[in-house]
Amino acid sequence: MAVIENAKVTVVGAGAVGSATAYALMIRGSAREVVLYDIDEKRASAEALDLAHGAMFTGASEVTGTSNIERTAASHVIVVTAGAAQRPGQTRLELVETNARIMASLIPSLVEASPRAIVIIVSNPCDVLATLAVEQTGADPARMFASGCVLDTSRLRRAIAIRAQVDPRSVHAHIIGEHGDSEFPLWSSARIGPLPVEDWGEQFTPEELEAIATEVRTAAYTIIEGKGATNYAIGLSSTRIVEAVLRDERAILPVSTVLSGTLGVDGVALSLPSIVGSAGAVPLDRIRLSDAEQELLARSAATLGETAAAVRAVL
Repeated sequence: MAVIENAKVTVVGAGAVGSATAYALMIRGSAREVVLYDIDEKRASAEALDLAHGAMFTGASEVTGTSNIERTAASHVIVVTAGAAQRPGQTRLELVETNARIMASLIPSLVEASPRAIVIIVSNPCDVLATLAVEQTGADPARMFASGCVLDTSRLRRAIAIRAQVDPRSVHAHIIGEHGDSEFPLWSSARIGPLPVEDWGEQFTPEELEAIATEVRTAAYTIIEGKGATNYAIGLSSTRIVEAVLRDERAILPVSTVLSGTLGVDGVALSLPSIVGSAGAVPLDRIRLSDAEQELLARSAATLGETAAAVRAVL
């Protein structure tokens, strides 16, 4: 596959996350055309106009806002951020029924308008919504997946880097599993430069590693409690995934795809390090997990599977 020139990206949802994603796409010059789609025409148009007024400072991106789904046609990538927002104290999984109903009516129309698009689901709980969306549309799981633990992994690398006093880009570690309360770090393969994290220094005791995992897992709750929503970092991390697709980077990112037996997980979307390029996302199937990590992955998959089953029963 080749790099996609003059790319068109549709961002679905003009709320805090959607607007931040459109802003990140624009200032990074990720796409030639960005369409901000929302059923609220006034909101979508206003957000797009605000962004467009800064176009001379960012490059050649064209930004439009619309409530007409036909304006999203022929998109190369669709980023779905629409849905109810997570409230203070609410888990991502508790959002599921409301947002699943929104996705059930929305995703098929988007795919019909742009049948060749890669669809990235950011709305929470993104893993369950990706599982259901693939089932409802019959889409190739490589071409319809969730943003997963890309942001969580950034949080993890930052937390490690602060303690090690190094650049976060020198930290090589991943969060996998659910984008939520059952996610966990792959400590068995985590490195700072060439060194295993545990070998770096006394600051990385088992107790401190657990503290880091908790800090990362609960980071969104802290932000939501303080300002009502997370938006800037998820906008940037979603844009990073879009860029990997449009540039055919074959970058390894922990996105969430519906798995078919990989590491013992079947029929559920959860995050594993995956190769992301213009053909979509393909999970790595040769990852080595410790026995404890394999058990945690199975638990995470079971939690997501149970939630997806409960939603199917009411849709």
